[in-house]
Amino acid sequence: MDPKKVNETLNTYIRPQTFPVAVRLFAAGEALPAKVKIPVRDMGHPIALCQAWSLSRRHGMVVAVGKEDQCCIGGHIAMGFMDSPQGGTGDPETKHEPGKYAFMVSAPIERTDFEPDLIALYVNSAQAMRLAQAAANGGGGIGPTLATGMGSCGDIVARTVKTDLSQFILPSGGTRVYASTQDGELIFTIPKSKIDLMMKALADTHAMGFRYPVLADVRHRPNLPPFLEIPKNS
Repeated sequence: MDPKKVNETLNTYIRPQTFPVAVRLFAAGEALPAKVKIPVRDMGHPIALCQAWSLSRRHGMVVAVGKEDQCCIGGHIAMGFMDSPQGGTGDPETKHEPGKYAFMVSAPIERTDFEPDLIALYVNSAQAMRLAQAAANGGGGIGPTLATGMGSCGDIVARTVKTDLSQFILPSGGTRVYASTQDGELIFTIPKSKIDLMMKALADTHAMGFRYPVLADVRHRPNLPPFLEIPKNS
């Protein structure tokens, strides 16, 4: 995977309004990227996972979030920084095993100097349609959509990795309130093993005639109201 080529392909066929985000999960002891912002160290306070992705996609920042940097219980459970409270099990696909990972690192894909575990795109419904078309036509498939509106961080950082399938994700309340995800935005993720397949499938489906922006059928004579019609014999 060439990050610059992936970014170029996504900008050509999807045209997202914010930077596509590369996400990698780092185990304890793995060296973090050199130019990385760690929230408590560099910002003076912890943040939520969804805020890290927003900082990457809107501000172009490379952000590393560890246990001490993450203040949301949903993100803690999703990353395996803690187990589900009160003995709850939840969906095992939306959380990593406790202690498996020490950091989540996110970055705009064009600034990525690491191999991501997944790419996350924040898109409108038409852009999500194009991504789904590519996933279903040579892009490696798409996972079933579980639109609960809760805990989208787990769908991004865990379900995408564990199922090894692209995911069509409904943003949850937390990411709207704390990370400024907008009403018209959806989330589409692509796991590492499917990135190259998806880039080819986007080009292939574009060649078939599937486009974004969506082509409007304007090659016809309009049915004008009388006041817009040119008078006869003019």
